[in-house]
Amino acid sequence: MADPATYRPAPGEIPTSPGVYRFRDEHGRVVYVGKAKNLRARLSSYFQDIANLHHRTQTMVTTAASVEWTVVGTEVEALALEYTWIKEFDPRFNVKYRDDKSYPFLAVTMGDEFPRAQVMRGAKRPGTRYFGPYGHAWAIRETLDLLLRVFPVRTCSAGVFKRARQTDRPCLLGYIDKCSAPCVGRISPEDHRALAEDFCDFMAGDTQRFVKRLERKMQEAAAAMEYELAARLRDDIGALQRATEKNAVVLGDGTDADVFALAGDELEAAVQVFHVRGGRIRGQRGWIVEKVEDVTDAELVEHLLQQVYGAAEEAAALDATTGAGARGGTRDVVPREVLVPVLPPDPEQVTTWLTGVRGARVDVRVPQRGDKKELAATVRANAEHALALHRTRRAGDLTTRSQALREIQEALDLDTAPLRIECYDVSHNQGTFQVASMVVFEDGLARKSEYRHFTVRGPDGEGARDDTAAMHEVITRRFKRYLADRSRLGGLEVDLEADEAVGSAPDRAGEHADAEAQRAGYVPRSGEVDQDAPADRRARFAYPPNLVVVDGGPPQVAAAARALAELGIDDVALCGLAKRLEEVWLPGEDYPVILQRSSEGLYLLQRVRDEAHRFAISQHRKKRSKGMTASALDGVPGLGPARKTALLKHFGSLKRLRAASVEEIATVPGMGARTAEAVVAALGEGSTATS
Repeated sequence: MADPATYRPAPGEIPTSPGVYRFRDEHGRVVYVGKAKNLRARLSSYFQDIANLHHRTQTMVTTAASVEWTVVGTEVEALALEYTWIKEFDPRFNVKYRDDKSYPFLAVTMGDEFPRAQVMRGAKRPGTRYFGPYGHAWAIRETLDLLLRVFPVRTCSAGVFKRARQTDRPCLLGYIDKCSAPCVGRISPEDHRALAEDFCDFMAGDTQRFVKRLERKMQEAAAAMEYELAARLRDDIGALQRATEKNAVVLGDGTDADVFALAGDELEAAVQVFHVRGGRIRGQRGWIVEKVEDVTDAELVEHLLQQVYGAAEEAAALDATTGAGARGGTRDVVPREVLVPVLPPDPEQVTTWLTGVRGARVDVRVPQRGDKKELAATVRANAEHALALHRTRRAGDLTTRSQALREIQEALDLDTAPLRIECYDVSHNQGTFQVASMVVFEDGLARKSEYRHFTVRGPDGEGARDDTAAMHEVITRRFKRYLADRSRLGGLEVDLEADEAVGSAPDRAGEHADAEAQRAGYVPRSGEVDQDAPADRRARFAYPPNLVVVDGGPPQVAAAARALAELGIDDVALCGLAKRLEEVWLPGEDYPVILQRSSEGLYLLQRVRDEAHRFAISQHRKKRSKGMTASALDGVPGLGPARKTALLKHFGSLKRLRAASVEEIATVPGMGARTAEAVVAALGEGSTATS
């Protein structure tokens, strides 16, 4: 724990301008990002008597080792930069919004040559229009099934679309007129794109235009006595009306609005939003918020709007750059009205930012009366229900994780709780396709973006002789990269050639660089930074764990301890978890540490170990599958899959192919003399004698 006085900047150094600041820990990792109208006044509040600070703020300032700031022109710029930095650095002391479940969206891939309508979850993709989110995937499919009568856009996967093109036969939907079958040329790419754009316009709320158009066509068909066509158009109108009526009107004035609500306590909160378009609820979404910083409801609202609409701004900018955007832009995402339970601390600043994102006026306000107030009460009831459900599912989750870390600290006699735990496991098949995994848990939760896997090379490049040698190699490689990245952050250059040649003895220059890295390390300094300064993306291993866990008993622990000792690292705790009796082994100890079966600390170690095992096996299977499908013919210039198949079919086996001459290989259909020579050279043992 650092004393904030050791890195406090001189008051005269901090400007009084608006800006964004970030606290870094002793390893250079950003732990908190904030913004301020007056940087000097805001930062000074962190360096008052520590007893006067909120306990979460106390933890943050004692974890940090330096503070940096960037001056911006306006408070709106500060709001945008704060969002950018929070997304880039994912600081552990900033409020985190976690989806309470993965909501499905109705997505239209407008970036494709033939746009496809489909159910989609997860991160937003550029060039794709999203509608929703919906509570259930079946609701999307039901709506889509109704609308395909009128808007027969493509819904098939890339594989089905490709096969239909090759066979010149559409899928079932093409035969029953629920797809315009662009795969077989029934509709041109331009007309299909126009059809997809009409579908998007209807989903965005422009419903009456299409209903009136169909009604006009129906009347024209009836007047021309084309009664079958008129009946089909009548059914199409009914389908559109049923799809529209699935969402009841909640705002009679046809307003486009997002209605937010909060429900929570000092530790966590539930957030719900109803997306209302054209007066109808088009989607619903929810988050669970862990209050890892001391924030008010007004500040929570501000952070929430940053997260929801900041992503829309980025996607719109990317679509504009790539030219993959579709009609509507961010106006489909940012509505004209944003109704919140409490106003953010500076509503004018947020309003100006949202107006810039939307490209038109946006009102941010608290509903006071009428339908909008009633709808806000409904959204709050949903938030309260979501929070109660979350507490039921994860009762005492924060307390449980804290207890688990505390129990591990006490059992292993650590100075501090192991907030970052790394676990390593080795997977192979009788010594072949050796792979090792590194999984990371921070604050008791998996941090999958930090996962890594290693191909175990061994001294001769053929793999390690056993699990202990593999563990020694992997720990060595990981922490050599840590020393190298730390030295780079400290301003030193380290030659990484020794790391790339794992298994061989490092040269003296590498040893000298490692020693310099240990002595120098990262030297945190407070001060101003450039807003556009690029982050060091290469420093992936610059942050050491508090605890290293290896999957295994005394032999694996001894191998890992030897690797750390050889690198001179003595500030990282180490233990092993043996599967048989779930014993915790420490380096150099004759007897294991036994944790109670009901111990939360043991549960956490088991989860970490099992995740490392799962990740290692998955990587091993990928490597094994790739290795078992490899061929001696891979990499031969000019030899593709079709020619490889023809060669093996003609000769029957690779052995006979090796014995064949250039002339014999050249007689295979599709083969030429030059390719035949390349095949003989690649196989090495083939005869080059002429007949």
